[in-house]
Amino acid sequence: MKRTRICELMGIEYPVIQGGMTWIANAELAAAVSSAGGLGIISPNAVMRLEDDLVANLRSQIRTAKSLTDKPFGVNLVVQIPGIEELIGVVIEEGINVVTTAAGNPAIHTPRLKEAGITVLHLVASVRQARGAERSGVDAVIAEGFEAGGHNGFDELPTLVLVPQVVDAVSIPVVAAGGIADARGFVAALALGAEGVQMGTRFVATHECVAHQSFKDGIVAATDTGTMVTGRRLAPTRGLKNEFLAKVAELDRQGATAEELLAFIGFAPSRIGQLEGKMEEGELYCGAIAGVINEIVSAGDVVRSIVEGYSRVVTSLSKSPSEKVG
Repeated sequence: MKRTRICELMGIEYPVIQGGMTWIANAELAAAVSSAGGLGIISPNAVMRLEDDLVANLRSQIRTAKSLTDKPFGVNLVVQIPGIEELIGVVIEEGINVVTTAAGNPAIHTPRLKEAGITVLHLVASVRQARGAERSGVDAVIAEGFEAGGHNGFDELPTLVLVPQVVDAVSIPVVAAGGIADARGFVAALALGAEGVQMGTRFVATHECVAHQSFKDGIVAATDTGTMVTGRRLAPTRGLKNEFLAKVAELDRQGATAEELLAFIGFAPSRIGQLEGKMEEGELYCGAIAGVINEIVSAGDVVRSIVEGYSRVVTSLSKSPSEKVG
């Protein structure tokens, strides 16, 4: 597998990034991904209870990851989250080298991160956002298509459409995200011009991820139509179909305002779904690619399967269409 600018930027062996999934991007998962040659990412609220201190939790997660791997790993920061200045302080104090940012204007905090020598990747869902991120000084962008789990862009651009347009629009490296779970998706992303991939849902269904076993099993059991998008007036969000999302969809149909949707959804449902396994009452962030995932494996095996499958997939492209990729 060839090295890309993403590898060079972050000092990693393979351009495979684990998404910074809220509540469940824990230290053990990040360390396992990084130890396998990819880049693990920690979420500040991984594992924590609603009443816990976010800053202290992030510091604890970082130190746990450091005890488990000597490889680079990063932290995901939501730009609009209250207390982000303190979180950035922890990232700098703990010597984190890579930060992914999302959900907000990257120009606000990128200068401080860059001054501290941190590599910054910003998540975008449109060409306009990608160009703005490049102007703000980020090192790379993560172009995430509408197939992705969790919060998505309002323009609903799928990965196949979004990534090549972003690649054409910016000079910095582009990472593809949304709808990628194996070597086939990895090679497809490279064909679109991306220099790496970010995966979330595939890494949820791993042994190291702190997500509840029922959530992992739900991903494995999901079919091609197992997810749905709700909350378009507030923020389009993709998750596993269940009673909770059906209620959100009904509010959507009734014309609920963004404020009414926020009051109903809140923050607790995503936590109880993903960490406590409340499969009908909770919000289960999950990408449309879940139907491809058919087993729970180690995070290292996910990375290795992409690396080992890369050559096989590339070789298969020269075969006749009747020959199935193994």
